[in-house]
Amino acid sequence: MARDGSPAALTNADPASAAVSVRDVAMIYGDVHAVRQASFDLAKGRFLTILGPSGSGKTTLLRMIAGFDAPSRGEIFINGQPVSAVPPHRRAIGMVFQKLALFPHMTAAENVAFPLKMRRFDARQIPDRVERYLDLVRLGGYGGRRVHELSGGQQQRVAIARALVFEPDLLLLDEPLAALDRKLREEMQLEFRRIQKELGVTTINVTHDQREALVVSDEIVVMDGGLIQQKAAPVEAYRAPANAFVANFIGVTNFLPGRVLSRTGPDLSIAVAGLSLPGRAVGDALDPGRACAGAVRAEQVRIASVDAGLSGLDTVLAGRITDAIFEGERVVYEVEAESLPGQRLRVFDHDPEGHAQFGPGACVALGWNARDLHVFSQ
Repeated sequence: MARDGSPAALTNADPASAAVSVRDVAMIYGDVHAVRQASFDLAKGRFLTILGPSGSGKTTLLRMIAGFDAPSRGEIFINGQPVSAVPPHRRAIGMVFQKLALFPHMTAAENVAFPLKMRRFDARQIPDRVERYLDLVRLGGYGGRRVHELSGGQQQRVAIARALVFEPDLLLLDEPLAALDRKLREEMQLEFRRIQKELGVTTINVTHDQREALVVSDEIVVMDGGLIQQKAAPVEAYRAPANAFVANFIGVTNFLPGRVLSRTGPDLSIAVAGLSLPGRAVGDALDPGRACAGAVRAEQVRIASVDAGLSGLDTVLAGRITDAIFEGERVVYEVEAESLPGQRLRVFDHDPEGHAQFGPGACVALGWNARDLHVFSQ
């Protein structure tokens, strides 16, 4: 749902102006509502990622766009045309699946050529086009190799070339990187972004990987329980989450349960374990006395020695390190705040060489600014 709570805020008035337009789409299996009232528009040439946990409805929504499942209600438009009655093979859609479905008895070039032959392209033009798309995915010279002779990343590239070689109106990606190791997955995320930008093909990706969504996308749709929770640019989804679910699902967030003490516009104070903490309201249902949760990202919490202090911040607390985890590019601290009994905060230090390091048991000061404490109704 949009930050203003209106599904209409996710759509344009005229579906003809969008490459893909989803209008009030639902999928119901008996008593199970897999997708509920999904509505959004995607402009031509944009890269959209549908992000959510298992069971959120993201794959079901992608299958409806692909034509594998018909919506229980609502309509999907591709380039302004309703497609609910159009079978998958009649839609100009390329797809890359988690299980790549490459033909093991064919070479890489034969796999890429397959959709061209099925669409009865001029046989004289096929070799040049196949070579062009293998070059695009940086597999020039690999066309004669069979699938088992290629690495996992190379197989991914063959699948991408096969999905794009017939120049579809829309590219759909169904968690194609989920089976790769972390390093290769991160490399392929950048490759997907490069290829999509180079070709300008409208793309919809489905994943549960928050980093992937932030890296590759122009826009993100976050889903949970079959509902669209937010549609936004990656920076907005991360820095201005529409609700507590989005704040919790994207990134690492510390939640402080409490009650609203006072509010003036977007600025408010909340009571948490006897403390008064300033923050920023998200939504309208945050009147004084209302149960709420303050949310502050792990990287927005500052940490310093007690002597150094953090007097320039709006909120400063005393704490004790319970764990320090070295992750290479950052140190992750778990800190018990003395004035928040039972509450452990996670803190990221992204400059572990430039800052003082703390071990378990160290007494520290930690704090944040009011603008970084997003307050959601409970």
